[in-house]
Amino acid sequence: MKRFKRIYVEITNVCNLSCYFCPTTQREPRFMSPENFHILSEKISPHTDYIYLHVKGEPLLHPELGELLDICQRQSLKVNITTNGTLIQKNADVLLAKPAIRQINFSLHCVNGNDAGVISPNYLEDIFTFIRQAKEQTDIIFSLRLWNMGKGQTVQSKNDEILNKIETEFSLPYKIQEMTIPNRGIKIAQNGYLNQDVEFQWPDLKNEEEGSIGFCYGLRTQLGILVDGTVVPCCLDGEGIISLGNIFQDSLEYILDQPKTQKIIDGFSNRCAEEELCKKCGYRTRFG
Repeated sequence: MKRFKRIYVEITNVCNLSCYFCPTTQREPRFMSPENFHILSEKISPHTDYIYLHVKGEPLLHPELGELLDICQRQSLKVNITTNGTLIQKNADVLLAKPAIRQINFSLHCVNGNDAGVISPNYLEDIFTFIRQAKEQTDIIFSLRLWNMGKGQTVQSKNDEILNKIETEFSLPYKIQEMTIPNRGIKIAQNGYLNQDVEFQWPDLKNEEEGSIGFCYGLRTQLGILVDGTVVPCCLDGEGIISLGNIFQDSLEYILDQPKTQKIIDGFSNRCAEEELCKKCGYRTRFG
């Protein structure tokens, strides 16, 4: 088996939305070129079978997305895309035609994360239309995500509206809320899932420390690569604070063998967070 279950790759740090729960990046807006993406894919393919197009930014904004997916196909990389879903119909033809795509995750909580009127009233129907097309033409797995449980009555009211539409679209014989278990998905269709969970706090050096005791899968089963090539321990280091090296300058083997990288790995093996950012990560607490 290859070392990593997934490697997150940020093909752009640009997004068409401004969700309150997603910190705005302070980095220069960029799109990864197909040339650089090809270099990256060659370097990571010996280490994983699965590439996740997601850190910061909206991957469906990338003007050369189809070419990037073709590169993944040639490298035998199975692609998972996480998107806010607002551009799904604009990209439907490309996505449905690319066999490299394994799964598409739709972050439906963006509906509650933006001011009224920012997202089209046809938002959900556009996503449902794409899913119908995908079920007829492909084996793409889809996941609908609502990661904002417990955010108050206003948010829950909007969630209830979304859940009702999902129940109707997929002809579910039950009420979703009666089946929901946080951090666990429920199957709503062939190759289709719904995941609900509480909102987590992105790690930030300004946050209060969550403590150094704990575990994380960063560098154990996953890692992240930002649009400029910066390698980070996981997909939540969206600013490259824990920079381990640059994939365009060095091999992944070299980066993983560096003392800083090994210290983080050894620390979590002993249930201890070594980096200050890791100590201030709200998501890490989910692992106990």
